[in-house]
Amino acid sequence: MKLSLAEPKYFKDSITIISDLVNEARFKVSSESIELVAMDPANVAMVVFKMFSSSFIEYDVKENIELAINLNNLKQILRRTKANDILSLQDDNNKLVVTLKGSSTRKFSLPLIEFEEKEQKVPSLNFPITVQMPADVLTDAIEDADVVGESVSLIMDGDKFNVVSEGDLNKAEIEIKGSDSVKIINEKKGDKIKAKYSIEYLKKMIPASKISGEVTLQFNTDYPLKLEFKEVDKILLDFILAPRVDND
Repeated sequence: MKLSLAEPKYFKDSITIISDLVNEARFKVSSESIELVAMDPANVAMVVFKMFSSSFIEYDVKENIELAINLNNLKQILRRTKANDILSLQDDNNKLVVTLKGSSTRKFSLPLIEFEEKEQKVPSLNFPITVQMPADVLTDAIEDADVVGESVSLIMDGDKFNVVSEGDLNKAEIEIKGSDSVKIINEKKGDKIKAKYSIEYLKKMIPASKISGEVTLQFNTDYPLKLEFKEVDKILLDFILAPRVDND
């Protein structure tokens, strides 16, 4: 296996974001893509990453392989990547060799690990609510909510989509309206849809705006939230976050 990228930013940023949720993970490398499906240790969040072969300048995969890697160690290596470097990944004697080629050629070897966790399957979920918006709109809403509380409620009432956070005394309410740049699909217009999620986890996910300037958000009442960031024919980074169900 040898994979080379002329735009290392996508891979570097993805690994940095994923490593905030998952420490160790298994990559599957096929003729079509390199992908990862993993749960965070608390089983609250799932991350789905796929980088398509069309995003690489060299993609030589003779057979499907799996590479289990410590993501924090990989992240530290990728931090040394410069914007104009060619990034190459090779498997060699139970190691992942990362080569950064620019004004100099730097080579790092990372041991593959024994990874006992069972294979994760992406759940089949149905969402009546879909909101497509610029990623910075969601980022601002989550950062506003973070000023007030530890959790955020997503509320769809008719054609109104609100992001609400409440503390002991304070409250933040952000209304996001449909527009040319914000598309709202509500398949349950007669019902009020509301679900609550951890801001701590969302703050680890929204940096994926570095991957794509657009985000698709999907949810249902007391149901997992899905965030999708993608660049067509290049990369997909999805997050699935379990709801917080309170007694209040």
